[in-house]
Amino acid sequence: MFGKNPKRKATKGVGNQLDIQEVFATIQGEGPNAGTPSVFLRLSGCNLACEFCDTEFENFKPQNLENIISEIKALSKNENGKKVRNLVVITGGEPLRQPIEKLCDELILNKFSVQIETNGTIFRNLHEKVEIICSPKNNGMGYKKIRPDLLERITAFKFIISANNKNYSSVPDVGQSEYKTPVYIQPMDEYNKKKNLANLEYCKKL
Repeated sequence: MFGKNPKRKATKGVGNQLDIQEVFATIQGEGPNAGTPSVFLRLSGCNLACEFCDTEFENFKPQNLENIISEIKALSKNENGKKVRNLVVITGGEPLRQPIEKLCDELILNKFSVQIETNGTIFRNLHEKVEIICSPKNNGMGYKKIRPDLLERITAFKFIISANNKNYSSVPDVGQSEYKTPVYIQPMDEYNKKKNLANLEYCKKL
């Protein structure tokens, strides 16, 4: 959305219905589960507006929980009906903006592994088996503070790195050292071949 999305607040509810952008089968390409066949569930809206974010998450539709689970189950299987995707990645926007506790519980009951991708500014009391991957964001005045109640639950941090954007030119300590949380880095995609190559080379030196 390149920073042009509305900043949406966290919503309340029991989670029987969620606003969904898209559901699709793919390969997880980032973080500790990179290379894992997955089903991605993209939820709508974000409480932040990042200028480099290229993701569309405002063209959404409300769906009930039963239909969401059914679609995930269908996408988890190959053409022979065998389950080949055991990982469900819930992303956004900001997935913790919506009440996803019940969704996570249902997925785990159905023997899926669940990974959340969050910016770290919203907390929800998720099932202990849920992996939480946090990608902190910088608003130009420093990185957004990671909620203390979320910090102890984070499985890994993923920092976006740019050789050109000073806000994303380093890996700050946002609490990972206290909990010895693993850290991954990812070159920022700036839609410029020269800049992207510089970002990749810069990442190698960090």
